[in-house]
Amino acid sequence: MQYDPLEHPEASTIEVGVYECEVHLKFRLIEEKGVLSEQNRLLEALMDAFVYGADEYLEPIQVDVAAQEISELQASPRMRRQLIRLRNSSELG
Repeated sequence: MQYDPLEHPEASTIEVGVYECEVHLKFRLIEEKGVLSEQNRLLEALMDAFVYGADEYLEPIQVDVAAQEISELQASPRMRRQLIRLRNSSELG
């Protein structure tokens, strides 16, 4: 019995970098009173509402987003270690 060798497509290398991102959002939201008073969940709740999209409960007023790649040396040591792990990972191809 003969088997054909498995063909492996050429793995494309995924490049990763460090980015500095700035987001300015201003919107009006109809929400149950008290839901947004939990400071530890405030950002998460607001982002969830915004990501869900504009509807009769959310009115976007201003959205500004900027992202730029920065030198790895500007990242924290913790983030640089994570970057090294990602680059050495077999999961990235």
